[in-house]
Amino acid sequence: MASLIVEEPISLPEFFGFPPDPSCGAVASFAGVVRDHHHGRRVQKLHYECYRSMALGEMERITAEAKERWNVHEARVIHRVGELQVGETAVAIAVVSAHRAEAFAACRYLIEEIKRRVPIWKKEIFEDGTGEWVVC
Repeated sequence: MASLIVEEPISLPEFFGFPPDPSCGAVASFAGVVRDHHHGRRVQKLHYECYRSMALGEMERITAEAKERWNVHEARVIHRVGELQVGETAVAIAVVSAHRAEAFAACRYLIEEIKRRVPIWKKEIFEDGTGEWVVC
């Protein structure tokens, strides 16, 4: 598994619970969780939509770039779509490398490029029932 888009809740223990290759000494991870506020407004939930085939293809390209650029042994990305409640995981990333500097750099690159390039859109639903699409 390199990149996945799922509708069901993401299990972080399951996603992060794989044994790294014995040649690797670093595992860096990131989990993006739905928070309860945005620009001073209370968020009730989020709704994510995507262009699935294009999103998966771009996630794979970004993962390949990170693996090549930082000599990463393994990189995994999972992103959830649909309706997410406050506290639920929207995206998770795991990077395995021989050294921590490479793992951290690749992990940061992955989340920044996913947010910048992957066609996944987020709508914030506020406590008052209104909603707005976030420019990603």
